[in-house]
Amino acid sequence: MSLLGYDLIRFLWRQRSFSSRTFGPGDRTKGISQHIRKELDEIAAAPAEDVLEEWIDVVILALDQCWRLGHTPGDICEALEKKYQRNMRRKWPDWRTKSPDEPIEHDRRYDPKITFDEMTKDTPYEK
Repeated sequence: MSLLGYDLIRFLWRQRSFSSRTFGPGDRTKGISQHIRKELDEIAAAPAEDVLEEWIDVVILALDQCWRLGHTPGDICEALEKKYQRNMRRKWPDWRTKSPDEPIEHDRRYDPKITFDEMTKDTPYEK
């Protein structure tokens, strides 16, 4: 299967339709959060060859809750890109000084804000 030019917005509309028919409408923050915790336990216990599918379950659950909070697929994709750009501008410690079993967090004294224009200057997105 070729994924060149994969359309995440289209996927999110399809996922939203499936999810609302299958699991009902509305905010499910508590239930989805519990489901994500269950999936994280499965990731910890899963053999390496099965981990990708479990992580994808977490991704789908997180995206599902985003639309349930009233965000459109376009909003979700814009927020995803904005967060990525923000993380790129943050200051991070040298990963070689950190344990692989502990989180690596950015320096909270330096947390740049990013505008939509800055976010989209090197992307094909339009306002």
